[in-house]
Amino acid sequence: MEKIVFLDRESLGVEFQKPQFKHDYVEYAETWGEAETITRLKDATIAVINKVPMTANVLSQLPHLKLIAVAATGTDVVDKAAAKSKGVLVTNVKGYAHTTVPEHCLALIFALSRNLLPYAQTRHNNHWSKVRQFCYFDYPIRDLKNTTLGIVGYGVIGRGLAERARGLGMKILATDYQKFDGWVSQDDVLTQSDIISLHCPLTPETKHLINAQSIAKMKKGAMIINTARGPLIDEAALLAALRSGHLGGAGIDVISVEPPPADHPMLTADLPNLIVTPHVAWASFEAMTELSGIVTANIEAFVAGKPQNLVE
Repeated sequence: MEKIVFLDRESLGVEFQKPQFKHDYVEYAETWGEAETITRLKDATIAVINKVPMTANVLSQLPHLKLIAVAATGTDVVDKAAAKSKGVLVTNVKGYAHTTVPEHCLALIFALSRNLLPYAQTRHNNHWSKVRQFCYFDYPIRDLKNTTLGIVGYGVIGRGLAERARGLGMKILATDYQKFDGWVSQDDVLTQSDIISLHCPLTPETKHLINAQSIAKMKKGAMIINTARGPLIDEAALLAALRSGHLGGAGIDVISVEPPPADHPMLTADLPNLIVTPHVAWASFEAMTELSGIVTANIEAFVAGKPQNLVE
Protein backbone atom coordinates (compact mmCIF):
# COMPACT_ATOMS: atom_id res chain seq x y z
CA MET A 1 0.00 0.00 0.00
CA GLU A 2 1.27 3.45 -0.89
CA LYS A 3 2.22 5.83 1.90
CA ILE A 4 1.69 9.46 0.96
CA VAL A 5 3.29 12.22 3.02
CA PHE A 6 2.51 15.91 2.41
CA LEU A 7 5.41 17.82 3.94
CA ASP A 8 4.12 21.41 3.77
CA ARG A 9 0.34 21.12 3.81
CA GLU A 10 0.00 24.69 5.11
CA SER A 11 1.23 25.93 1.72
CA LEU A 12 -2.09 24.91 0.14
CA GLY A 13 -5.00 27.02 1.30
CA VAL A 14 -7.79 24.66 0.22
CA GLU A 15 -8.75 21.09 0.97
CA PHE A 16 -6.28 18.53 -0.39
CA GLN A 17 -8.20 16.03 -2.50
CA LYS A 18 -7.16 12.55 -1.40
CA PRO A 19 -6.53 9.80 -4.01
CA GLN A 20 -9.28 7.22 -4.55
CA PHE A 21 -7.06 4.17 -4.14
CA LYS A 22 -6.33 2.66 -0.72
CA HIS A 23 -3.40 4.38 0.95
CA ASP A 24 -1.85 5.69 4.16
CA TYR A 25 -1.77 9.48 4.34
CA VAL A 26 0.17 11.74 6.70
CA GLU A 27 0.47 15.52 6.50
CA TYR A 28 2.60 18.11 8.23
CA ALA A 29 1.85 21.83 8.28
CA GLU A 30 5.50 22.60 7.57
CA THR A 31 8.84 20.84 7.38
CA TRP A 32 12.22 22.47 7.98
CA GLY A 33 15.68 21.08 7.34
CA GLU A 34 17.02 17.92 5.79
CA ALA A 35 16.92 15.88 9.00
CA GLU A 36 13.22 16.51 9.50
CA THR A 37 12.48 15.79 5.83
CA ILE A 38 14.33 12.46 5.96
CA THR A 39 12.65 11.40 9.21
CA ARG A 40 9.18 12.17 7.93
CA LEU A 41 9.71 10.45 4.58
CA LYS A 42 11.59 7.39 5.81
CA ASP A 43 8.70 5.03 5.01
CA ALA A 44 6.99 7.11 2.34
CA THR A 45 6.56 5.97 -1.24
CA ILE A 46 5.03 9.27 -2.41
CA ALA A 47 6.09 12.71 -1.20
CA VAL A 48 3.88 15.73 -1.81
CA ILE A 49 5.78 19.00 -1.53
CA ASN A 50 5.51 22.61 -2.50
CA LYS A 51 8.72 24.32 -1.39
CA VAL A 52 10.48 21.71 0.76
CA PRO A 53 13.95 21.08 -0.77
CA MET A 54 14.56 17.55 -2.01
CA THR A 55 18.33 17.48 -2.20
CA ALA A 56 20.65 14.69 -3.30
CA ASN A 57 21.48 14.01 0.35
CA VAL A 58 17.80 13.70 1.27
CA LEU A 59 17.03 11.44 -1.68
CA SER A 60 19.98 9.16 -0.93
CA GLN A 61 18.37 8.27 2.42
CA LEU A 62 14.86 7.49 1.20
CA PRO A 63 14.97 3.95 -0.21
CA HIS A 64 11.19 3.55 -0.46
CA LEU A 65 10.43 6.82 -2.25
CA LYS A 66 9.05 6.41 -5.77
CA LEU A 67 7.35 9.71 -6.58
CA ILE A 68 7.75 13.38 -5.70
CA ALA A 69 4.48 15.14 -6.49
CA VAL A 70 5.24 18.86 -6.55
CA ALA A 71 2.19 20.99 -5.73
CA ALA A 72 3.43 23.81 -7.93
CA THR A 73 4.80 24.48 -11.41
CA GLY A 74 8.37 25.30 -10.44
CA THR A 75 10.55 22.33 -9.46
CA ASP A 76 13.81 24.11 -8.66
CA VAL A 77 13.60 22.75 -5.07
CA VAL A 78 14.12 19.21 -6.38
CA ASP A 79 17.52 17.86 -7.38
CA LYS A 80 16.12 16.26 -10.50
CA ALA A 81 19.38 14.60 -11.53
CA ALA A 82 19.62 12.90 -8.14
CA ALA A 83 15.96 11.87 -8.33
CA LYS A 84 16.47 10.35 -11.77
CA SER A 85 19.55 8.44 -10.61
CA LYS A 86 17.49 6.95 -7.76
CA GLY A 87 14.59 6.08 -10.07
CA VAL A 88 12.30 8.59 -8.37
CA LEU A 89 9.80 10.27 -10.69
CA VAL A 90 8.92 13.95 -10.34
CA THR A 91 5.61 15.50 -11.37
CA ASN A 92 4.40 19.07 -11.27
CA VAL A 93 1.26 21.08 -11.96
CA LYS A 94 1.12 23.12 -15.13
CA GLY A 95 -1.49 25.57 -16.30
CA TYR A 96 -3.49 25.95 -13.09
CA ALA A 97 -2.42 29.61 -12.66
CA HIS A 98 -3.65 30.68 -16.11
CA THR A 99 -6.04 33.24 -14.58
CA THR A 100 -4.80 34.06 -11.08
CA VAL A 101 -1.22 35.08 -11.96
CA PRO A 102 -2.10 37.24 -15.00
CA GLU A 103 -4.76 39.00 -12.91
CA HIS A 104 -2.27 39.59 -10.08
CA CYS A 105 0.25 40.97 -12.58
CA LEU A 106 -2.33 43.38 -13.92
CA ALA A 107 -3.27 44.44 -10.39
CA LEU A 108 0.40 45.28 -9.72
CA ILE A 109 0.70 47.10 -13.04
CA PHE A 110 -2.42 49.18 -12.39
CA ALA A 111 -1.34 49.98 -8.84
CA LEU A 112 2.12 51.14 -9.97
CA SER A 113 1.08 53.05 -13.08
CA ARG A 114 -1.57 54.98 -11.13
CA ASN A 115 0.39 55.14 -7.87
CA LEU A 116 -2.61 53.79 -6.00
CA LEU A 117 -0.74 52.83 -2.84
CA PRO A 118 0.96 56.20 -2.23
CA TYR A 119 -2.27 58.07 -2.88
CA ALA A 120 -4.26 55.74 -0.63
CA GLN A 121 -1.65 56.07 2.10
CA THR A 122 -2.00 59.86 2.25
CA ARG A 123 -5.41 59.56 3.92
CA HIS A 124 -3.54 58.57 7.07
CA ASN A 125 -1.65 61.89 7.24
CA ASN A 126 -4.58 64.13 6.27
CA HIS A 127 -2.67 65.46 3.29
CA TRP A 128 -5.82 65.77 1.18
CA SER A 129 -7.40 68.01 3.85
CA LYS A 130 -4.40 70.35 3.71
CA VAL A 131 -4.29 71.08 -0.03
CA ARG A 132 -5.97 74.16 -1.53
CA GLN A 133 -7.48 72.43 -4.57
CA PHE A 134 -9.94 69.56 -4.81
CA CYS A 135 -7.10 67.15 -5.70
CA TYR A 136 -3.33 67.01 -5.83
CA PHE A 137 -0.64 65.44 -8.03
CA ASP A 138 2.18 64.37 -5.76
CA TYR A 139 2.67 61.13 -7.70
CA PRO A 140 2.52 60.69 -11.49
CA ILE A 141 -0.41 58.83 -13.02
CA ARG A 142 -0.01 57.04 -16.34
CA ASP A 143 -2.49 55.31 -18.64
CA LEU A 144 -1.67 51.81 -19.89
CA LYS A 145 -3.13 52.26 -23.36
CA ASN A 146 -0.41 52.45 -26.05
CA THR A 147 2.33 51.38 -23.64
CA THR A 148 4.56 48.39 -24.40
CA LEU A 149 4.50 45.33 -22.17
CA GLY A 150 7.52 43.03 -22.42
CA ILE A 151 6.92 39.44 -21.36
CA VAL A 152 9.88 37.18 -20.59
CA GLY A 153 8.60 33.61 -20.74
CA TYR A 154 5.65 32.98 -23.04
CA GLY A 155 3.97 29.94 -21.57
CA VAL A 156 0.39 29.67 -20.36
CA ILE A 157 0.78 32.52 -17.87
CA GLY A 158 2.70 34.79 -20.21
CA ARG A 159 0.11 34.30 -22.93
CA GLY A 160 -2.69 34.86 -20.43
CA LEU A 161 -1.17 38.18 -19.41
CA ALA A 162 -0.69 39.18 -23.05
CA GLU A 163 -4.33 38.45 -23.86
CA ARG A 164 -5.55 40.66 -21.03
CA ALA A 165 -3.05 43.42 -21.75
CA ARG A 166 -4.08 43.60 -25.41
CA GLY A 167 -7.61 44.23 -24.21
CA LEU A 168 -6.28 47.36 -22.49
CA GLY A 169 -4.68 48.60 -25.70
CA MET A 170 -1.13 47.65 -24.76
CA LYS A 171 1.47 46.53 -27.29
CA ILE A 172 3.08 43.17 -26.53
CA LEU A 173 6.71 42.17 -26.95
CA ALA A 174 7.61 38.69 -25.79
CA THR A 175 10.64 36.46 -25.68
CA ASP A 176 10.99 32.80 -24.82
CA TYR A 177 13.20 29.80 -25.41
CA GLN A 178 10.98 28.85 -28.34
CA LYS A 179 10.04 31.14 -31.20
CA PHE A 180 6.46 32.12 -31.91
CA ASP A 181 4.65 34.80 -33.91
CA GLY A 182 5.82 38.13 -32.54
CA TRP A 183 8.97 36.69 -30.93
CA VAL A 184 11.71 39.25 -30.29
CA SER A 185 15.13 39.14 -28.66
CA GLN A 186 15.65 39.67 -24.96
CA ASP A 187 17.49 42.92 -25.70
CA ASP A 188 14.50 44.18 -27.68
CA VAL A 189 12.27 43.47 -24.69
CA LEU A 190 14.67 45.28 -22.37
CA THR A 191 15.14 48.36 -24.53
CA GLN A 192 11.63 48.82 -25.93
CA SER A 193 9.31 47.92 -23.05
CA ASP A 194 7.62 50.32 -20.67
CA ILE A 195 6.80 47.41 -18.36
CA ILE A 196 8.56 44.04 -18.16
CA SER A 197 6.90 41.00 -16.57
CA LEU A 198 8.90 37.86 -15.76
CA HIS A 199 7.35 34.41 -16.32
CA CYS A 200 10.36 32.16 -16.91
CA PRO A 201 11.64 29.31 -14.73
CA LEU A 202 14.58 29.72 -12.38
CA THR A 203 17.62 27.98 -13.84
CA PRO A 204 21.36 28.66 -13.65
CA GLU A 205 20.94 30.58 -16.92
CA THR A 206 18.09 32.79 -15.70
CA LYS A 207 19.38 33.58 -12.21
CA HIS A 208 19.82 37.37 -11.97
CA LEU A 209 18.41 37.75 -15.45
CA ILE A 210 17.52 41.25 -14.32
CA ASN A 211 20.74 42.81 -13.06
CA ALA A 212 22.56 46.14 -13.20
CA GLN A 213 23.54 45.61 -16.82
CA SER A 214 20.09 44.61 -18.04
CA ILE A 215 18.42 47.37 -16.02
CA ALA A 216 20.76 49.91 -17.63
CA LYS A 217 19.32 48.91 -21.02
CA MET A 218 15.76 49.62 -19.93
CA LYS A 219 13.90 52.83 -20.57
CA LYS A 220 14.09 55.46 -17.85
CA GLY A 221 10.90 55.12 -15.85
CA ALA A 222 10.21 51.53 -16.93
CA MET A 223 8.64 49.12 -14.47
CA ILE A 224 9.38 45.48 -13.57
CA ILE A 225 6.88 42.84 -12.46
CA ASN A 226 8.06 39.52 -11.02
CA THR A 227 5.61 36.78 -10.04
CA ALA A 228 7.91 33.91 -11.07
CA ARG A 229 10.95 33.36 -8.82
CA GLY A 230 12.80 35.86 -6.65
CA PRO A 231 16.36 35.07 -7.78
CA LEU A 232 15.50 36.07 -11.36
CA ILE A 233 16.26 39.59 -10.12
CA ASP A 234 19.40 40.98 -8.53
CA GLU A 235 17.55 42.72 -5.71
CA ALA A 236 20.38 45.11 -4.83
CA ALA A 237 20.49 46.32 -8.44
CA LEU A 238 16.70 46.66 -8.51
CA LEU A 239 16.57 48.75 -5.33
CA ALA A 240 19.43 50.95 -6.55
CA ALA A 241 17.61 51.62 -9.83
CA LEU A 242 14.37 52.46 -8.01
CA ARG A 243 16.18 54.87 -5.69
CA SER A 244 18.04 56.56 -8.55
CA GLY A 245 14.84 57.02 -10.54
CA HIS A 246 16.03 54.98 -13.49
CA LEU A 247 13.21 52.52 -12.87
CA GLY A 248 9.73 53.88 -12.35
CA GLY A 249 8.44 51.04 -10.22
CA ALA A 250 8.53 47.38 -9.33
CA GLY A 251 5.76 44.95 -8.42
CA ILE A 252 7.30 41.92 -6.72
CA ASP A 253 5.49 38.80 -5.50
CA VAL A 254 8.62 36.68 -4.96
CA ILE A 255 11.94 37.45 -3.33
CA SER A 256 15.27 35.73 -2.84
CA VAL A 257 14.53 34.26 0.61
CA GLU A 258 11.05 32.98 1.51
CA PRO A 259 9.86 33.47 4.15
CA PRO A 260 12.15 36.51 4.43
CA PRO A 261 13.80 37.76 7.59
CA ALA A 262 12.26 40.94 8.99
CA ASP A 263 15.30 42.96 7.92
CA HIS A 264 15.30 41.75 4.31
CA PRO A 265 16.13 44.74 2.06
CA MET A 266 13.04 44.19 -0.06
CA LEU A 267 10.86 44.57 3.04
CA THR A 268 12.64 47.48 4.67
CA ALA A 269 13.06 49.68 1.56
CA ASP A 270 10.93 52.79 2.05
CA LEU A 271 10.02 53.36 -1.59
CA PRO A 272 6.59 54.50 -2.79
CA ASN A 273 7.14 52.83 -6.16
CA LEU A 274 7.88 49.35 -4.76
CA ILE A 275 5.06 46.89 -4.05
CA VAL A 276 5.92 43.55 -2.44
CA THR A 277 3.26 40.88 -1.99
CA PRO A 278 3.99 37.60 -0.13
CA HIS A 279 4.10 35.05 -2.99
CA VAL A 280 0.32 34.98 -3.40
CA ALA A 281 -0.12 35.65 -7.13
CA TRP A 282 -0.85 31.94 -7.65
CA ALA A 283 -3.22 31.61 -4.72
CA SER A 284 -6.77 32.42 -5.77
CA PHE A 285 -9.29 29.96 -4.34
CA GLU A 286 -10.11 28.77 -7.85
CA ALA A 287 -6.46 28.20 -8.78
CA MET A 288 -5.59 26.36 -5.57
CA THR A 289 -8.62 24.10 -5.99
CA GLU A 290 -7.56 23.26 -9.53
CA LEU A 291 -3.98 22.67 -8.39
CA SER A 292 -5.08 20.28 -5.64
CA GLY A 293 -7.07 18.24 -8.13
CA ILE A 294 -4.15 18.00 -10.54
CA VAL A 295 -1.72 16.89 -7.80
CA THR A 296 -4.12 14.10 -6.89
CA ALA A 297 -4.61 13.16 -10.55
CA ASN A 298 -0.82 13.00 -10.97
CA ILE A 299 -0.56 10.60 -8.00
CA GLU A 300 -3.43 8.43 -9.25
CA ALA A 301 -1.95 8.28 -12.76
CA PHE A 302 1.41 7.22 -11.32
CA VAL A 303 -0.13 4.43 -9.23
CA ALA A 304 -2.12 3.28 -12.27
CA GLY A 305 1.15 2.92 -14.20
CA LYS A 306 0.42 5.86 -16.50
CA PRO A 307 2.42 8.75 -15.04
CA GLN A 308 1.60 12.22 -16.29
CA ASN A 309 3.07 15.72 -15.98
CA LEU A 310 6.54 14.28 -15.55
CA VAL A 311 9.48 16.66 -15.06
CA GLU A 312 12.87 15.65 -16.39
